[in-house]
Amino acid sequence: MRILDIVLSFLGILVFSPVMLFVYIVGLFDTGRPLFFQERVGQNKQPFTLIKFRTMGVNTDSVATHLADSSSVTTLGGFLRRTKLDELPQLFNVFLGEMSLVGPRPCLFNQTELVNCRAERGVYRVKPGITGLAQINHIDMSTPKKLSRYDALMLKRLTVRHYFYCIFSTIFGRGQGDRIK
Repeated sequence: MRILDIVLSFLGILVFSPVMLFVYIVGLFDTGRPLFFQERVGQNKQPFTLIKFRTMGVNTDSVATHLADSSSVTTLGGFLRRTKLDELPQLFNVFLGEMSLVGPRPCLFNQTELVNCRAERGVYRVKPGITGLAQINHIDMSTPKKLSRYDALMLKRLTVRHYFYCIFSTIFGRGQGDRIK
């Protein structure tokens, strides 16, 4: 599915580049640093740098989203999260081969329970994704065992048809992303 990732991420970058530029400029006024870079667990448990639009204040602790305080989310950040526009820069991660459009959402190395559960189920054999079966079923990183079960199930089912099903389900509003406490 790498060829689909390359073609679709390239097209996504072309189509959404005006939106990304607009969000970047507005983000300059919101936090002063509109892009967010964070080391995440990638394929074969190798680290990679995830790129997103910043949705929280610059001085917010680098923790899993479900452990972050909701007061950390900026007004623009709340909008970006609801519309999933904060994820658009990850198209560059996909194009560069660090991620796939569909796969298990990349977690932080300090989310040890999730890292271990996924390792037991062989989830790290594949590239992490922008969306996947867990996300479109409203399962986030606050439930590591359930999430890793869904990730493993997705890998067993992953066909071209299921790949597009996850993408279109996400585009048309299914799934909410990680909740914030």
